[in-house]
Amino acid sequence: MGDFLQKVLKKKKILLDLVDYRILDVWKRAVGPQISANTSPFKFKNNTLFVSVSSPAWMQQLRFMKQEIMDKVNLEWEKEEIKNIYFSIGDIHHTPAKPADRPIDFSLYPLKERDKRLIRENLSQVDDEELKDILEKVMIKETIKRRLNE
Repeated sequence: MGDFLQKVLKKKKILLDLVDYRILDVWKRAVGPQISANTSPFKFKNNTLFVSVSSPAWMQQLRFMKQEIMDKVNLEWEKEEIKNIYFSIGDIHHTPAKPADRPIDFSLYPLKERDKRLIRENLSQVDDEELKDILEKVMIKETIKRRLNE
């Protein structure tokens, strides 16, 4: 859709630099969560990736790592090769992680007796012990997730 939109806008002589949103996922995978939390690619033009950085300290560190980052991003990116990265201080826009995106330590959330009883009752008709064990674990996790989202 992004390629199509870019072509239509170009025909209408509306020039916009649109970021290919696939690069955002590639960037996150290539640089990891810590760098990703402090950076945001916002444009890709003429084989240069333009990246906003949260602070001067981060920008300095990323400049030292520039070649390593380009190599990692190019390994993940299957489109044009990134030959340069231009870092600039700017706003970092990220969508907040949903609770489901973060790992949950289920041992921290014991079930209520009522929930345990309901799970036992539902599983009483299952004869296969291995299947029963798997279903019990799934039901426990789903019950905890539902409670956390309430």
